[in-house]
Amino acid sequence: MSTNLPKVAWIGLGIMGSPMSENLVEAGYQVTGYTLEQDKVDRLVAAGGKGAASIAEAVRDADVVITMVPASPQVEAIAYGPDGILENARQGALLIDMSSITPQTSVDLASNAKDKGIRVLDAPVSGGEAGAIEAVLSIMVGGEQTDFDAAKPLLDALGKTIVLCGPHGSGQTVKAANQLIVAVNIQACAEAVVFLEKSGVDLAAALDVLNGGLAGSTVLTRKRDNFLKRDFAPGFRIDLHHKDMGIVTDAARNVGAALPVGGVVAQLVASLRAQGDGGLDHSALLRSVERLSGSQV
Repeated sequence: MSTNLPKVAWIGLGIMGSPMSENLVEAGYQVTGYTLEQDKVDRLVAAGGKGAASIAEAVRDADVVITMVPASPQVEAIAYGPDGILENARQGALLIDMSSITPQTSVDLASNAKDKGIRVLDAPVSGGEAGAIEAVLSIMVGGEQTDFDAAKPLLDALGKTIVLCGPHGSGQTVKAANQLIVAVNIQACAEAVVFLEKSGVDLAAALDVLNGGLAGSTVLTRKRDNFLKRDFAPGFRIDLHHKDMGIVTDAARNVGAALPVGGVVAQLVASLRAQGDGGLDHSALLRSVERLSGSQV
């Protein structure tokens, strides 16, 4: 293991955080992980990382602290307070928050961390579980150029498209736009699937030819089998996309941007969640279209 690489603390070992942290271990980084479930810490240890019993223990000696948790409240819970990152990380450490949260939460975190001598980047990702496992995530970053340059080699071990989008909060704004596009795209694919099936067309053949033309997309490539097999095991849960649609609709209202189609899809995501499908993959928007079309699901 190379000794000149920065020591990394990783907080949050969920569907995304586990494979991402393991990719850093594979790239030669010394990674110490903490999360609420001990079995997930054990998984990192089995992959060659280290485990910690608390946030304070994980971040104490780290050069870089990476966080990957579900939403703004969790980021605030792990960052602030006597047991949090800001009180226990060393001065000069770089905090890279890869969670998808509100832009304002990222701006506030950077401001509060600066008072402690800790640098911050917001660096949410797109690509889902498969992108995390394959280390081909798209990473949209907000913060200072010098901090981005310092973090870039590490981010290269996690993703393929890594772009500094502007000052603190910019990464989150771009991620919100990403989630808007993905949700609308999935909804359009879901409507096409129901239309094709009700018309008696060979669905697999239809999706193949559609994906080869202008209607093709990464969403259709990644979610084709979910649609065909009605396999909605979560790569990215409806619950999380519901949270993200709240972020984008709220942020758009604040800046005066109209999202007419996004607003409708946000409500469809919310209704799917209300019907008990929040734990399913976001490709389960297909279930909502099927219900609206009279199918029993």
